Amino acid sequence: MRSVTRLILTGALIGAAIHPIQAQKDKPIGVWLTDAQHNIFFQQQTGELRFEKGNAAPGESVIRIDDAKGLQQIDGFGFCLTGGSAQHIIHMSPAARKALLRDLFRTDSTHIGTSYLRVSIGASDLNDHVFSYDDLPEGKTDTTLEHFSLGPDLQDVVPVLREIIEINPEIKILGSPWSAPTWMKNNHDTRGGSLLPEYYRAYASYFVRYVLAMQEQGIRIDAVTVQNEPLHPGNNPSMFMPAIQQAEFIRKALGPAFREARLDTKIIIYDHNADKPNYPDSVLNDSEAGQYVDGSAFHLYAGKIDTLTSLHEKHPDKNLYFTEQWVGAPGNPTRDIAEHIRKLIVGATRNWCKNVIEWNLAANSKWEPHTDRGGCNRCLGAVTIDGDTVKRNPAYYVIAHAAKFVRPGSVRINTNSDDSLPNVAFRTIADQNVLIVLNNTGSAKPFTVEYKGKRFQQTLEAKAVATYIMELK
Repeated sequence: MRSVTRLILTGALIGAAIHPIQAQKDKPIGVWLTDAQHNIFFQQQTGELRFEKGNAAPGESVIRIDDAKGLQQIDGFGFCLTGGSAQHIIHMSPAARKALLRDLFRTDSTHIGTSYLRVSIGASDLNDHVFSYDDLPEGKTDTTLEHFSLGPDLQDVVPVLREIIEINPEIKILGSPWSAPTWMKNNHDTRGGSLLPEYYRAYASYFVRYVLAMQEQGIRIDAVTVQNEPLHPGNNPSMFMPAIQQAEFIRKALGPAFREARLDTKIIIYDHNADKPNYPDSVLNDSEAGQYVDGSAFHLYAGKIDTLTSLHEKHPDKNLYFTEQWVGAPGNPTRDIAEHIRKLIVGATRNWCKNVIEWNLAANSKWEPHTDRGGCNRCLGAVTIDGDTVKRNPAYYVIAHAAKFVRPGSVRINTNSDDSLPNVAFRTIADQNVLIVLNNTGSAKPFTVEYKGKRFQQTLEAKAVATYIMELK
């Protein structure tokens, strides 16, 4: 059977060990397609597609699925819930907010099932103003954190997270700080500067207090990164933290503080671009610091995604995470969806990442809010919210193609991939193989998918992406 369409084939697996499943009779293969050039956005395709016996056409591209061995387990796919995102969501009418959150986070057949969120510890540059959880008048300090409070986050981030958790109690949440409180920094400013060593212990306690305060609100923080973009002190807020200091802070303060508090929250390092893999490598090579570290997080504003595999090969016992990539406003759906599928959904997971997070969840049509003196003024949200009006943007569809089918606990499996048909496959917890395929060429491209001696054929239009869902029992 051949159809001229745009498709993604999806499949994922539970656990690291893959057990063969023999289907008595092949069931129809589900197909969800995005072809932005033809105004098709994450639409389920009709018609019946099944595996058949037979050979690929001479010279045709063949994607071979091999689920004999599971690779990394997947934690989820999702977005950064910035303070600005939460501000837009909380100001929607209750009915509109409920509809949006159900669409984003419910895991049934009619919603996309976002499974991972990143939030800022204090303000990010996509808040309407800068704050930490322990702001003091100039010249004051608070080493015992008597004045610690979740502050502005209690007005939007916390209540929005509570509503999300009601919809999806299993969602994973990662916290990342953009800056320590200014009284802990050598420049006493929200922008740039570095953490003073005399405040290592106080700042480690700040992390512990954050995790416990969120827990008191009914919100479990699965992991924290030590510093967002530690080599980029130009954001507002931001803080410069070179690798040698990050290792020292973890070794002397953060790791012991988490251990003493008996927190199971993971500590993740780096949280910056793929062009500096020596940064996380050096921290992990510090045996005293490395014992506390679960893994490393990456962005892709510089460098190449395959750099992550070299780090995995050096430290196979440590995990990799993809925690941020923006879509620049006003956006170009054909270009942006194809680029993010290729680099993130395919690229990051094929290079051992356990998650993929898009920056950011929501902004309004003016790309607000953002801080002054360095806030991002062209960050396009996955959704645009103006009052109760919602518009879905490229990042929404990028995440939908994976999150809906590749649930947490799924496992990446082997496929061959190239520049013309980048792809990735998973065995899911629902005993499905899920294959995501992008036509990265400038014209329609036919191809064959092969699994256990059976095949089906498809054609994707230029820059179209499809998820294929194959039932295994």
